[in-house]
Amino acid sequence: MLDSQDSAKRAAAGAAVELVEPGMRLGLGTGSTAEHFIRLLAERVAGGLEVRAVATSERSAGLAARLLIPLADLHELPALDLAVDGADEIDPALNLIKGGGGALLREKIVAAAARRFVVVADRSKCVSVLGSFALPVEVVGFAVGPLLGRLGALAGPARLRRLADGRPFVTDEGHQLLDCACGAIANPARLACELAALPGVVEHGLFVGMAAEALIGDADGRVERRLPR
Repeated sequence: MLDSQDSAKRAAAGAAVELVEPGMRLGLGTGSTAEHFIRLLAERVAGGLEVRAVATSERSAGLAARLLIPLADLHELPALDLAVDGADEIDPALNLIKGGGGALLREKIVAAAARRFVVVADRSKCVSVLGSFALPVEVVGFAVGPLLGRLGALAGPARLRRLADGRPFVTDEGHQLLDCACGAIANPARLACELAALPGVVEHGLFVGMAAEALIGDADGRVERRLPR
């Protein structure tokens, strides 16, 4: 049985599945809410819906493959009709913090390749100002040392993400992650530009002005549709 938060996530994912039309080229996100979307999409595919999809992580690709959702990559499908993904935080302008699951680089590439990027989440992810959730920054391993200091000065104290056994977390693209305790981010767009300019930074978890809408689920099955303010 689903708990209340999981029920809210599933409700949001179900609303997003209703946006899928036959023949669409889809982007499949990463994380618990995105996995609800993948499972619900698979039910429609099993019923005859024809789509092709690009996954944002090896984890999501594995789940989609097991559920018999036809997969491709961005070489085959360079332009997508719809991408659906979760978020760690969502502000009123639909700016996001993403990357808690470690897939932010592929997530951002897929979101940018989509004509329409829709965020699915439970209400706990909605905030008035981004920054309570640590901001992930994907970096090349060679630059970890210098970037720990530079990110600390720019965005707040940074730490290297590690696995339970102490080894550094490595992304699907072979990079490492620094998580920054930013606190309230007054200007996400400016911080995004400043982070992108640092040598050694591959990508960061600020998704600014990318989401077309957010579907926010509640435990009772209701879903609120939010547009950028």
